[in-house]
Amino acid sequence: MMEKTKTRGAVKALPLNTILEGDCIEAMNSLPAESIDLIFADPPYNLQLRGDLHRPDNSQVDAVDDAWDQFASFATYDKFTNDWLKAARRLLKPNGAIWVIGSYHNIFRVGATLQNEGFWILNDVVWRKSNPMPNFRGKRLTNAHETMIWASKNEAGKYTFNYEALKALNEGIQMRSDWVLPICTGHERLKDDNGDKAHPTQKPESLLHRVLVGTTNPGDVVLDPFFGTGTTGAVAKMLGRDFIGIEREEKYRKVAKKRLAKTRKFDREALKVSASKRAEPRVPFGQLVERGMLRPGEELFSMNGRHKAKVRADGTLIGDDVKGSIHQVGAALEGAPSCNGWTYWSFKREGKVVPIDVLRQQIRAEMAN
Repeated sequence: MMEKTKTRGAVKALPLNTILEGDCIEAMNSLPAESIDLIFADPPYNLQLRGDLHRPDNSQVDAVDDAWDQFASFATYDKFTNDWLKAARRLLKPNGAIWVIGSYHNIFRVGATLQNEGFWILNDVVWRKSNPMPNFRGKRLTNAHETMIWASKNEAGKYTFNYEALKALNEGIQMRSDWVLPICTGHERLKDDNGDKAHPTQKPESLLHRVLVGTTNPGDVVLDPFFGTGTTGAVAKMLGRDFIGIEREEKYRKVAKKRLAKTRKFDREALKVSASKRAEPRVPFGQLVERGMLRPGEELFSMNGRHKAKVRADGTLIGDDVKGSIHQVGAALEGAPSCNGWTYWSFKREGKVVPIDVLRQQIRAEMAN
């Protein structure tokens, strides 16, 4: 699928749902500016391994020793990081955002470069692995987590954050910045033709599911400049997002293409998530009065039963010589700095106490139909 994006008088195609081969910086620079909603990046960690690593039974650990993870010096790695982040920032829409994952080997250097390039850090998230690889040499603590940095393109960016959806994922509790999820094992771990791990640092789909549900919407374009075996693309496809992957290693592209061909998109109803209350249409209290849902002179009662106020024709309240909005009067009566009048006030119908927010939700339901 190719989406056309206008760029200074020309029309340039955006290669949606494809894997671009070659150097990630060159590939990113070939794409139109401000065309991407979210970037998820899993760059080389620059692990600086020295020699082979063995388990207690003397079997060798399949560690990351590929050429793509080797850099001559920190300066070389920093230049690489600066170059790909500069290219990434050019691609993001004004309200776009980026996630970068790394380990202690590289994430602090990446974080500094993000800030130097003008990104605005929103959170650092600790992915705590429920089944980490042990420290076989016994000379350090078991490295049981990786760090993800979530940043908007700039401080003023109106980035996507589906707060209620993440809260729902977490059984109604506000999502925290420490995520306990397992690493890839069993059927999720992709294998090559020889039965070996297809990629040494394959990320679990659960991690990308949480990232994409929380910080993108269906139809958004997600870019992964270090595509590997395609976890980002597979989860994006399932969740109804478009993706663009960049991967220079042919063996990883081969596995990713095979994986994506088997991946199916969830049905439209399943893609819907809990919406943020802030995203719901604004309904002025005065509209309830205009429509006769509440009448001028009608009394409202605080939910705690301590206070009451009368509705005025202009949608304000008066109670105990205090005049103002439903929020202002509630705050004044409670001696509080602020008050959510929609949850504070109620009215009576047929002897029953009804929150005024019920009337607001009725209007919102009409607006949605």
